[in-house]
Amino acid sequence: MAWFFTPVITGDKFEITGEDAKHISKSLRMKVGEELTLCTLDGRRHDCIIESFPTDSVIVKILSCTLCEQEPSVKITLFMALTKGDKMDDIVQKSVELGVHEIVPVLTSRCISRPDEKQMKKKVSRWQKIAENAASQSRRGIIPAVTDVLTLKKAAVKCKDCECSIVFYECGGEKLRDIVSENTKTLSMFVGPEGGFEESEIKLLKENGVIPTTLGARILRAQTAPLAGITAVMYQTKNLE
Repeated sequence: MAWFFTPVITGDKFEITGEDAKHISKSLRMKVGEELTLCTLDGRRHDCIIESFPTDSVIVKILSCTLCEQEPSVKITLFMALTKGDKMDDIVQKSVELGVHEIVPVLTSRCISRPDEKQMKKKVSRWQKIAENAASQSRRGIIPAVTDVLTLKKAAVKCKDCECSIVFYECGGEKLRDIVSENTKTLSMFVGPEGGFEESEIKLLKENGVIPTTLGARILRAQTAPLAGITAVMYQTKNLE
Protein backbone atom coordinates (compact mmCIF):
# COMPACT_ATOMS: atom_id res chain seq x y z
CA MET A 1 0.00 0.00 0.00
CA ALA A 2 1.30 3.48 -0.91
CA TRP A 3 2.50 5.42 2.18
CA PHE A 4 2.61 9.21 2.60
CA PHE A 5 3.15 11.72 5.40
CA THR A 6 1.06 14.74 6.31
CA PRO A 7 1.21 17.07 9.36
CA VAL A 8 -2.38 16.63 10.55
CA ILE A 9 -5.72 15.14 9.51
CA THR A 10 -9.13 16.31 10.70
CA GLY A 11 -12.50 14.87 9.73
CA ASP A 12 -13.27 11.77 7.71
CA LYS A 13 -12.06 13.14 4.38
CA PHE A 14 -8.74 14.68 3.37
CA GLU A 15 -7.34 16.50 0.34
CA ILE A 16 -3.82 15.54 -0.73
CA THR A 17 -2.04 18.28 -2.68
CA GLY A 18 1.40 19.17 -4.03
CA GLU A 19 4.06 16.62 -4.95
CA ASP A 20 2.26 13.76 -3.20
CA ALA A 21 -0.89 14.32 -5.26
CA LYS A 22 1.19 14.41 -8.45
CA HIS A 23 3.02 11.24 -7.43
CA ILE A 24 -0.26 9.41 -6.71
CA SER A 25 -1.92 10.38 -9.97
CA LYS A 26 0.97 10.65 -12.42
CA SER A 27 3.71 8.30 -11.18
CA LEU A 28 1.73 5.58 -9.39
CA ARG A 29 -1.30 6.02 -11.67
CA MET A 30 -3.63 5.14 -8.82
CA LYS A 31 -7.38 5.00 -9.46
CA VAL A 32 -10.59 5.83 -7.60
CA GLY A 33 -11.29 3.00 -5.16
CA GLU A 34 -7.64 2.17 -4.49
CA GLU A 35 -6.32 2.38 -0.94
CA LEU A 36 -3.33 4.24 0.49
CA THR A 37 -2.00 5.19 3.93
CA LEU A 38 -1.42 8.67 5.33
CA CYS A 39 0.81 8.92 8.39
CA THR A 40 0.58 12.01 10.59
CA LEU A 41 3.52 13.39 12.55
CA ASP A 42 2.05 12.15 15.84
CA GLY A 43 2.80 8.60 14.71
CA ARG A 44 -0.72 7.62 13.64
CA ARG A 45 -1.56 5.84 10.40
CA HIS A 46 -4.75 6.61 8.52
CA ASP A 47 -5.84 3.98 6.02
CA CYS A 48 -7.74 5.70 3.21
CA ILE A 49 -9.56 5.06 -0.04
CA ILE A 50 -9.35 7.37 -3.04
CA GLU A 51 -12.67 9.06 -3.84
CA SER A 52 -11.81 11.54 -6.59
CA PHE A 53 -9.12 13.45 -8.46
CA PRO A 54 -9.95 17.18 -8.57
CA THR A 55 -7.45 19.36 -10.43
CA ASP A 56 -3.95 18.95 -8.91
CA SER A 57 -5.21 17.11 -5.81
CA VAL A 58 -6.54 13.79 -4.53
CA ILE A 59 -9.57 13.41 -2.23
CA VAL A 60 -9.48 10.41 0.10
CA LYS A 61 -11.90 9.03 2.68
CA ILE A 62 -10.45 7.95 6.04
CA LEU A 63 -11.31 4.32 6.72
CA SER A 64 -9.45 3.82 10.01
CA CYS A 65 -6.90 5.43 12.32
CA THR A 66 -4.41 3.48 14.44
CA LEU A 67 -1.00 3.97 16.00
CA CYS A 68 1.92 3.02 13.77
CA GLU A 69 3.59 -0.17 14.92
CA GLN A 70 6.70 0.22 12.77
CA GLU A 71 8.67 2.46 15.13
CA PRO A 72 11.37 0.76 17.22
CA SER A 73 11.35 0.92 21.01
CA VAL A 74 14.75 2.65 21.04
CA LYS A 75 15.31 6.15 19.69
CA ILE A 76 18.74 6.28 18.07
CA THR A 77 20.40 9.60 17.30
CA LEU A 78 23.17 9.05 14.76
CA PHE A 79 26.01 11.55 15.08
CA MET A 80 27.66 10.95 11.71
CA ALA A 81 30.94 12.60 10.73
CA LEU A 82 30.80 14.15 7.27
CA THR A 83 31.97 11.78 4.56
CA LYS A 84 33.23 12.63 1.09
CA GLY A 85 31.26 12.40 -2.13
CA ASP A 86 27.70 11.16 -1.97
CA LYS A 87 28.27 8.63 0.80
CA MET A 88 26.09 10.61 3.20
CA ASP A 89 23.15 10.18 0.83
CA ASP A 90 23.33 6.41 1.25
CA ILE A 91 23.99 6.65 4.99
CA VAL A 92 20.89 8.79 5.52
CA GLN A 93 18.70 6.57 3.35
CA LYS A 94 19.73 3.26 4.87
CA SER A 95 19.82 4.59 8.45
CA VAL A 96 16.21 5.75 8.12
CA GLU A 97 15.18 2.39 6.68
CA LEU A 98 16.83 0.64 9.65
CA GLY A 99 14.94 2.79 12.17
CA VAL A 100 17.18 5.69 13.25
CA HIS A 101 15.29 8.53 14.97
CA GLU A 102 17.53 11.50 14.14
CA ILE A 103 20.68 12.15 12.12
CA VAL A 104 23.18 14.82 13.16
CA PRO A 105 26.00 15.58 10.68
CA VAL A 106 29.23 16.27 12.58
CA LEU A 107 32.44 18.01 11.54
CA THR A 108 35.54 16.28 12.93
CA SER A 109 39.27 16.80 12.48
CA ARG A 110 39.70 14.19 9.76
CA CYS A 111 36.63 15.06 7.69
CA ILE A 112 37.63 15.44 4.05
CA SER A 113 34.30 17.03 3.16
CA ARG A 114 34.15 20.63 4.44
CA PRO A 115 31.37 22.45 2.58
CA ASP A 116 30.77 26.14 3.23
CA GLU A 117 27.57 27.34 4.91
CA LYS A 118 25.61 27.74 1.68
CA GLN A 119 26.64 24.32 0.39
CA MET A 120 25.86 22.75 3.75
CA LYS A 121 22.31 24.10 3.77
CA LYS A 122 21.72 22.56 0.35
CA LYS A 123 23.14 19.24 1.49
CA VAL A 124 21.01 19.14 4.66
CA SER A 125 17.91 19.98 2.60
CA ARG A 126 18.70 17.13 0.20
CA TRP A 127 19.37 14.71 3.05
CA GLN A 128 16.06 15.62 4.67
CA LYS A 129 14.25 14.85 1.40
CA ILE A 130 16.11 11.54 1.19
CA ALA A 131 15.03 10.80 4.78
CA GLU A 132 11.40 11.56 3.91
CA ASN A 133 11.46 9.28 0.87
CA ALA A 134 13.14 6.49 2.85
CA ALA A 135 10.61 6.85 5.67
CA SER A 136 7.76 6.54 3.18
CA GLN A 137 9.33 3.56 1.42
CA SER A 138 9.98 1.69 4.68
CA ARG A 139 6.61 2.71 6.18
CA ARG A 140 7.99 4.53 9.17
CA GLY A 141 5.72 6.23 11.69
CA ILE A 142 7.84 9.39 11.63
CA ILE A 143 10.17 11.26 9.30
CA PRO A 144 13.56 11.29 11.06
CA ALA A 145 15.07 14.77 11.21
CA VAL A 146 18.43 15.62 9.66
CA THR A 147 19.82 18.55 11.66
CA ASP A 148 22.30 21.26 10.82
CA VAL A 149 25.96 20.26 11.05
CA LEU A 150 27.59 20.48 14.50
CA THR A 151 31.16 20.53 15.70
CA LEU A 152 32.17 17.45 17.68
CA LYS A 153 32.30 19.54 20.86
CA LYS A 154 28.68 20.70 20.42
CA ALA A 155 27.59 17.20 19.44
CA ALA A 156 29.12 15.81 22.64
CA VAL A 157 27.04 18.25 24.68
CA LYS A 158 23.86 17.50 22.71
CA CYS A 159 24.08 13.77 23.40
CA LYS A 160 24.06 14.19 27.20
CA ASP A 161 20.28 13.92 27.37
CA CYS A 162 20.40 10.36 26.03
CA GLU A 163 20.25 7.37 28.31
CA CYS A 164 23.23 5.79 26.59
CA SER A 165 25.96 7.23 24.32
CA ILE A 166 28.50 5.21 22.35
CA VAL A 167 31.24 5.81 19.80
CA PHE A 168 32.48 3.13 17.44
CA TYR A 169 36.26 3.23 17.68
CA GLU A 170 38.64 1.22 15.52
CA CYS A 171 41.11 0.95 18.41
CA GLY A 172 38.61 -1.03 20.43
CA GLY A 173 36.33 -0.53 23.39
CA GLU A 174 33.66 -2.25 25.42
CA LYS A 175 31.42 -4.91 23.93
CA LEU A 176 28.11 -3.53 22.70
CA ARG A 177 26.12 -6.21 24.51
CA ASP A 178 27.58 -4.97 27.81
CA ILE A 179 26.36 -1.42 27.15
CA VAL A 180 23.02 -1.77 25.37
CA SER A 181 20.14 -3.86 26.73
CA GLU A 182 16.61 -4.54 25.50
CA ASN A 183 15.41 -1.84 27.93
CA THR A 184 17.53 0.93 26.38
CA LYS A 185 15.14 3.64 25.15
CA THR A 186 17.40 6.48 23.95
CA LEU A 187 20.87 6.10 22.47
CA SER A 188 23.43 8.39 20.83
CA MET A 189 25.79 6.77 18.33
CA PHE A 190 28.97 8.46 17.06
CA VAL A 191 30.61 7.27 13.84
CA GLY A 192 33.79 8.79 12.43
CA PRO A 193 34.78 9.82 8.87
CA GLU A 194 37.01 7.90 6.45
CA GLY A 195 40.11 8.54 8.57
CA GLY A 196 38.46 7.73 11.89
CA PHE A 197 38.63 9.75 15.10
CA GLU A 198 41.75 11.30 16.57
CA GLU A 199 42.70 10.23 20.10
CA SER A 200 41.94 13.73 21.38
CA GLU A 201 38.40 13.46 19.98
CA ILE A 202 37.80 10.14 21.70
CA LYS A 203 39.06 11.75 24.92
CA LEU A 204 36.59 14.62 24.45
CA LEU A 205 33.71 12.20 23.92
CA LYS A 206 34.68 10.10 26.93
CA GLU A 207 34.78 13.23 29.09
CA ASN A 208 31.16 13.79 28.06
CA GLY A 209 30.03 10.29 28.99
CA VAL A 210 30.34 8.65 25.56
CA ILE A 211 31.54 5.04 25.79
CA PRO A 212 33.96 3.68 23.14
CA THR A 213 32.76 0.37 21.73
CA THR A 214 33.62 -1.96 18.90
CA LEU A 215 31.88 -3.65 15.97
CA GLY A 216 34.34 -6.53 15.92
CA ALA A 217 37.82 -7.28 14.69
CA ARG A 218 37.32 -5.96 11.17
CA ILE A 219 37.70 -2.31 10.18
CA LEU A 220 34.51 -1.10 8.49
CA ARG A 221 34.17 1.70 5.96
CA ALA A 222 32.65 4.96 7.16
CA GLN A 223 29.44 4.24 5.24
CA THR A 224 29.23 0.65 6.54
CA ALA A 225 29.86 1.27 10.25
CA PRO A 226 26.65 3.23 11.03
CA LEU A 227 24.47 0.64 9.32
CA ALA A 228 26.15 -2.22 11.15
CA GLY A 229 25.90 -0.26 14.40
CA ILE A 230 22.20 0.53 14.03
CA THR A 231 21.45 -3.08 13.15
CA ALA A 232 23.41 -4.33 16.17
CA VAL A 233 21.56 -1.94 18.51
CA MET A 234 18.21 -2.98 17.04
CA TYR A 235 19.15 -6.61 17.71
CA GLN A 236 20.22 -5.85 21.29
CA THR A 237 16.97 -4.02 21.98
CA LYS A 238 14.81 -6.82 20.52
CA ASN A 239 13.64 -4.69 17.56
CA LEU A 240 14.53 -7.30 14.93
CA GLU A 241 12.13 -9.94 16.24
